[in-house]
Amino acid sequence: MALIDAFLSRRVKHGQLTVCHADGTQRVFGTPAAGYPDVTIRFTDAGAAGSIIRDPGLGAGEAYMNGRLVVDSGDVLDLVTLLTANDLWENGTGHLAASPWLRAIQAVTHRIDRVNMARRSKSNVAHHYDLNDRLYDLFLDADRQYSCAYFTDPSVGLDQAQADKKAHIAAKLAIEPGMRVLDIGCGWGGMALYLHQRLGAEVLGVTLSEEQLKVARQRAADAGVADKVKFELIDYRDVTGQFDRIVSVGMFEHVGPANYRTFLTKCRDLLTPDGVMLLHTIGRGGPPGVTDKWTIKYIFPGGYNPALSEIVRANEGLRFHLTDVEVLRLHYAHTLQHWYDRTTAARADIIALYDDRFFRMWQFYLAGALCAFRYGGLINFQLQFARNRHALPITRDYMVDSERQLRTASVADAPGLASGPAHGPEKAAPARKRASPPKPKPKAKPRVTAGE
Repeated sequence: MALIDAFLSRRVKHGQLTVCHADGTQRVFGTPAAGYPDVTIRFTDAGAAGSIIRDPGLGAGEAYMNGRLVVDSGDVLDLVTLLTANDLWENGTGHLAASPWLRAIQAVTHRIDRVNMARRSKSNVAHHYDLNDRLYDLFLDADRQYSCAYFTDPSVGLDQAQADKKAHIAAKLAIEPGMRVLDIGCGWGGMALYLHQRLGAEVLGVTLSEEQLKVARQRAADAGVADKVKFELIDYRDVTGQFDRIVSVGMFEHVGPANYRTFLTKCRDLLTPDGVMLLHTIGRGGPPGVTDKWTIKYIFPGGYNPALSEIVRANEGLRFHLTDVEVLRLHYAHTLQHWYDRTTAARADIIALYDDRFFRMWQFYLAGALCAFRYGGLINFQLQFARNRHALPITRDYMVDSERQLRTASVADAPGLASGPAHGPEKAAPARKRASPPKPKPKAKPRVTAGE
């Protein structure tokens, strides 16, 4: 039995995986089960299986990107779903993790990489966010929100869910007209424009992406609010002034644990005495860990999703009140399903922009991320901080009331991108219905692994 066959026989129990080896032999693993996909894959050369065995995360992604692993029945999301649904994070088995010695090496290199993150922060951002504008139009919503949406119901469209995300965050900021707001990691400007339009705030958005900066400034100019909503190419550490509110959505993942205390200290110092901050970030449900090698190499160099303990520890002693914590469990899985379906529907356009290998890379990235939220240990945190314990009401009722009012506005109220989305909600590929598989019975004494 080939090593890959032994590997898969232990990992695929529910659902069926058929493997066609390069030499023509075929093996079948698992048993068809409700809620689990049946998938057929094919290795195009003898070495592909070995690369996966040595490091499942890196090897599988590279094999798919390079056409050495082909999905003949189903698609790559079905394949990733089958493997991860058989290895639920809460069961603690970690079957898809790299070997212990490889994880030890990765932990060392990850710590070394943290030291260099500040110096490389701009180039790391450019690697991902300065891609062709057209790519983002093809799979994001009309406002180009590239972070977790907020689904009041899983059936709502992506544009509505992203509008509801902005309302959800804005409600927690308790903004009054005329307040000065700093948006750290402002993306293409959607949140900053929303806070001005809906709440009358004056906003400064900062980014390290030159391409995002161009779009954000143009949007503010087109909306006639460039004097009230400004954007700058600047590192958050170099921002000066005082702000009534700070919001940061989807940027903290690029800060790195070595800089968490610096980030929180800077935010506290930039706030007025009654200032409030809302931090929205991807997080890990377990203890501190490392970012997988494939993601670091191809998608987010320098990226890391924090454990809640790392954020809380960085804030200790700063006298910066942590006033509210919310955990969003499945919202990003729903978001990523929309992104994946739109990406898959736009295959020809993406290949025309780049090539077939890039399309497979992007597709694998979205499939892996989706399953990490649906079956793995990734979640989203929304953390609210305040300098003054009296700055906010003592119950959360104000958030609910404000959010309800903000959500009465139409999605169309937000200033859109000049180019417009390639796939509006009525033209987006319909999300495939994937039933969540029943939770497999845990072993009597599940092995708990360190890291993700």
